[in-house]
Amino acid sequence: MATLRQLRIDLGWNVSKLAEEAHITRQSVAAAERGGLIQADTAKALADALSKAYGREIKPWSIEGLNIR
Repeated sequence: MATLRQLRIDLGWNVSKLAEEAHITRQSVAAAERGGLIQADTAKALADALSKAYGREIKPWSIEGLNIR
């Protein structure tokens, strides 16, 4: 399992790029990376954006350190 930050960096993306791809705010990405409590729909948006970028399905619960409400 990889963290959100690791997955993002491996893509060569900054926080703003991930936020743009997931259609969420930069602050939401930063909070998720810090282990802050996030909504389930935010976690899904992040996982969907990463799935599209990696070309494989990534589930929210497979992203290490996500703290989903």
